[in-house]
Amino acid sequence: MTLVVAAAMMSAFNAAAQNTSAASKPAEETRIIAVQIGNRIDVTIGHLFFTSYRFEDDEKYPFFFPVNSPVSGASVTSMRNGVYPHHSSLFFGCDRVNGGNYWQEGLERGRIVSIGARILETGGDKVVIEDECIWKRPDADAPVKDKRLITITSPSANIFQLDFDIEMEMLMDVTIPVTNHSLFSVRMAEDLSVKQGGVMVNSEGQSGEKATFGQRAAWMDFYGQRKATGYEGIAIMQHPTNKWFPSPWFTRDYGFMSPTPMYWPENGEATVLKKGEKVKLRYRVIVHGGTVDEAAISKLYEKYKAE
Repeated sequence: MTLVVAAAMMSAFNAAAQNTSAASKPAEETRIIAVQIGNRIDVTIGHLFFTSYRFEDDEKYPFFFPVNSPVSGASVTSMRNGVYPHHSSLFFGCDRVNGGNYWQEGLERGRIVSIGARILETGGDKVVIEDECIWKRPDADAPVKDKRLITITSPSANIFQLDFDIEMEMLMDVTIPVTNHSLFSVRMAEDLSVKQGGVMVNSEGQSGEKATFGQRAAWMDFYGQRKATGYEGIAIMQHPTNKWFPSPWFTRDYGFMSPTPMYWPENGEATVLKKGEKVKLRYRVIVHGGTVDEAAISKLYEKYKAE
């Protein structure tokens, strides 16, 4: 063996050893960190601030805001406005639960109160947040409590991902009359809305409010173009194990989407859930760069539904 060949083999061996060592540790660019500051948890992915899980005492329900894009670093969601002050970015709630309102403004009408938000995992390739919430209002027993496990990852350079595992437990018999305000929802940043040239498209290829409203679909993607950074948006996926899957979607071109089973109940009447019943719901949120095709949302859903 010549000295040149031996040196080349040794160089390759050392490079492989270094790569193996690097692979065993989270790269600084993908390290995900959560820090609790009072009644919020801030999440950073690499050198980018991603989002805050907010559960302040004066809020209607816990929610995420901002929800920043991996491309521009600007939020793809918005935080309320004068017309719809009950739209708080990325959130989970429900109206008309045993006469209470756990969605629209007015704390006296009902609140979803966090009683146990904590960070389970941080500093590696994911952040895991756990929370327990009580649905309550003055002078009434709490009808529901929920437990939520939220896992935050970054599968690729142009994707930030949130996985929600939510278990709702009925603390009494629960009746929810027909309502368009129910469960998982997102309010888009205005500049990404269809009214501003954005695109809202579902898993069936239907696009825009008129085509998607009330339609059952496994996922919905909402994205638009920003001048400096190009296309970016957010997709919501329903897992096939969910009760009511695939839920019809309540959609608005001004920038709102929500898989909303209580607006289109199968019997056309109220949704009734018995005391002690547990409803498990799973959602995946993909914050992405690119269009629906460039972000491969359909392929990502195929992966998700097998998990």
